[in-house]
Amino acid sequence: MKPFTLPAILKLFLTCIVLTTITSVCQAQQKAFYPGQLWPDNNGVHINAHGGGMLYNKGKYYWFGEHKVEGGAGNRAMLGVHCYSSTDLYNWKDEGIALSVSNDPASDIAKGCILERPKVIYNKKTKKYVMWFHLELLDKGYAAARAGVATADKITGPYTFIRSYRPNPGHLPFYPPGTPENEKVNCNKPQNEADSIFCRDLPGGQMARDMTVFVDDDGKAYHIFSSEENLTLDVAELTADYTGHTGKFSRVYIGHQTEAPAVFKRNGLYYMIGSGCTGWAPNAARWFTAKNIFGPWTYHGNPCTGPGANITFGGQSTYILPVAGKKDAFIFMADKWTPKNAIDGRYLWLPIVFDGNDIKISWKDNWTLDEFKK
Repeated sequence: MKPFTLPAILKLFLTCIVLTTITSVCQAQQKAFYPGQLWPDNNGVHINAHGGGMLYNKGKYYWFGEHKVEGGAGNRAMLGVHCYSSTDLYNWKDEGIALSVSNDPASDIAKGCILERPKVIYNKKTKKYVMWFHLELLDKGYAAARAGVATADKITGPYTFIRSYRPNPGHLPFYPPGTPENEKVNCNKPQNEADSIFCRDLPGGQMARDMTVFVDDDGKAYHIFSSEENLTLDVAELTADYTGHTGKFSRVYIGHQTEAPAVFKRNGLYYMIGSGCTGWAPNAARWFTAKNIFGPWTYHGNPCTGPGANITFGGQSTYILPVAGKKDAFIFMADKWTPKNAIDGRYLWLPIVFDGNDIKISWKDNWTLDEFKK
């Protein structure tokens, strides 16, 4: 065996220093939120879970989102839905791809399709984890407007794709008591563009684009999505196993182009935050409340305040996260989209502040969960 020469020893020493430095950086613990900044996971790689949602289970948070790749191709699903886990919300472990796209071009979730805003909920009766997402078929642009569903026995997956479709074919909306007759859809004589699109799609099911899911206190689950060419939001009841629709749904804020819905409940009152429709460009957020999940929903304007409020600080709502174990602690989760290089999308997490039943969201360069103690 040849003895080490001085240059070889020096090279080995420098290599050890570099590897130690990289390991230290990767394992550095984050202790605050930094909205809009790069957010490294346990491997030191920017978290790749865009348009995401959250599920809390047995002391851990699980973050599911769109896995992006570099460039414009990242706006399509090249790998699938990514999953991360955390015990403190600051530091995230890469759990891998939870739902993989298919290499079969005939599959609904073929590689290169558009698969957006995945959300996962747990069904206590079936003991299944159920993932819903907005799906556009390969090479069809945004014409399909479908809801997709997949299930898994383990929270991190792998999830098995079940089907995609347009919800509630042949079903007319549910109307809250007291709804005037002239506000109900009449397919014999549609009163506006939204009603005309609703009636057009009635036989085959309603369009389903930007979406979220919400499980109520009684265990019933709801699918909330942009419909009617994004002119209207639908609040639709899911079946007992959470993998289909019951046919009961209501229409919200008809004719006003709302997308990016995010729903939560506080003190028996339902809240929803969404956005306008301006493509990839950010716009002013909007919020609503209702005493019943099916409505009527009351529009309240923009919840954001301060500089940048008119464009939601450059982001768009994707989910509202209740912080486990803390009263009135809700985090507004938004994404700052970068369509020319999708993988560089950033996350804007901000605390929601309550004044009675009103809400306010203000910009913060950095903040911690101690904010909720205030």
